[in-house]
Amino acid sequence: MTATVVPEPDPDAAPEPLKPLVEGALGLDPGWFGDRRDPSGRETTARRAAVLMLFGPDGPDVLLTERAATLRAHAGQVAFPGGALDPGDPGPVHAALREAQEETGLDPAGVVPLAVLPDLFIPPTGYLVTPVLAHWAAPAPVRAIDPAEVARVVRVPVPELADPANRFTVRGPSGYTGPAFRISGLVIWGFTGGLLSALLHCSGWERPWDGTRIENLDEAWANARAEQRHPRGVPVTDPADRPDEVGR
Repeated sequence: MTATVVPEPDPDAAPEPLKPLVEGALGLDPGWFGDRRDPSGRETTARRAAVLMLFGPDGPDVLLTERAATLRAHAGQVAFPGGALDPGDPGPVHAALREAQEETGLDPAGVVPLAVLPDLFIPPTGYLVTPVLAHWAAPAPVRAIDPAEVARVVRVPVPELADPANRFTVRGPSGYTGPAFRISGLVIWGFTGGLLSALLHCSGWERPWDGTRIENLDEAWANARAEQRHPRGVPVTDPADRPDEVGR
């Protein structure tokens, strides 16, 4: 990130549409995240990282990235922009903005940090991640800067995230189960899905959804691809596009 003064997070700077989000995030019970909270003293030994949870006021919407399918770790997963803290980063807010700029071309000058959430531990990677909640005060075009790292950059409307038809529980290959979303041909799950689910819940934006609807991860991706080709309400005529026919 170009040399610039990064403002301290200021919850009072939230525009009216985002005030429920900020108030909910500040009052969020860390117990919501279960074992992603770090009870074992890793705060001093874990690798540190930060992610930018960037919300535009209109709608509102949230900025997400789809990781490249060729990456060795978390290939194809949907994530908040972010990454590891560099030695030159004065803190997680600077790191989150720097990484977002490197991944999406985001202009940090148009971002207003609002709050920093509790650190969360990601066991598969060993990272202790600081989520940074921010307002996109001056949205500008963004794109995947390095296709070898990021396949796609998307702005997902919060009403679509809150739509019960787009929500389910995913079962990952390691046995992990947690909240997930299926939107725009993408499956949002894992750390990102859990954090988005928590934000919807604490902000009051959540709508009742069926958490007992469970899909294996491969099945969820097959359904996402089918829905992208044939949006809900459009008949599926090709048997190969039916989720229950995939792989047969």
